Amino acid sequence: METTGDLLSQARRTLTYLDELESEAVHVFREVVGEFDRPVLLFSGGKDSVVMLHLAVKAFAPSPVPFPVLHIDTGHNFEEVIEYRDRTVERLGVRLVVARVQEWIDSGRLRERADQTRNPLQTIPLLETITAGKFDAVFGGGRRDEEKARAKERVFSLRDEFGQWDPRRQRPELWDLYNGRHRPGEHVRVFPLSNWTELDVWRYIARERIDLPSLYFAHEREVFQRDGMWLAPGDWGGPRSGETVIRKTVRYRTVGDMSCTGAVESGAGDVATVIVEVAASRLTERGATRADDRMSEAAMEDRKREGYF
Repeated sequence: METTGDLLSQARRTLTYLDELESEAVHVFREVVGEFDRPVLLFSGGKDSVVMLHLAVKAFAPSPVPFPVLHIDTGHNFEEVIEYRDRTVERLGVRLVVARVQEWIDSGRLRERADQTRNPLQTIPLLETITAGKFDAVFGGGRRDEEKARAKERVFSLRDEFGQWDPRRQRPELWDLYNGRHRPGEHVRVFPLSNWTELDVWRYIARERIDLPSLYFAHEREVFQRDGMWLAPGDWGGPRSGETVIRKTVRYRTVGDMSCTGAVESGAGDVATVIVEVAASRLTERGATRADDRMSEAAMEDRKREGYF
């Protein structure tokens, strides 16, 4: 006669690794909603935030997602991504909060950078919007495989009253027990996809048939080369004198400010071929296509200490 323990053990053996990752992320979402007063989910329209929102819908179905989504809009975003963002929140009935970097520039609280990228300028609008919204838990799509500074993160990552991250204040997370305690003015960044890889994300997208912005798949567009990366021309300031615009078949592995997000030459026009391509890659998507991570060896960690994700 089978015991309860035998039945539970058998049930666990039938779970795939994607089921286990999904279950862990759903548990994190439910834990945060049960423990915090005002969560918010960062939603850029990029693949990781899309998967997070999909998981949040699963976590609370048939009820609506019980928190808003927040986008820090640099003004240098890809049109395809903004269109996707607006279409998705309307379809799901989720409240969208948008903090526009341009408003901070117009008011004199921020100044344009000499290198023309606005990606590092997101930090102050993010922190001020968190404070204004009294958000005490902020979901982000960071994964440990992306970059070595992100590999240091816990699932629950405490930020001080200035929104800054101190790796020395990391808390132990044994047996999936998460400590969300924080003092007034502090908040917690939460990373439900911490244990996922880029390949896991794509395999989950395939399994769940999740729609994505079109620029994640091979398409022909105008690009120019700078510092070994294929950038898209646009109002953000590219190309410079001497940088030649050509047409190439490319796709994007990650989504960010147009000034620092490079395309990769690719013929992967659907999810299945993207999975094959990612499985063969030896570079993470940030290492291959994000200029802001090339500024220094500790570029990401420096930005995280200032309040960036």
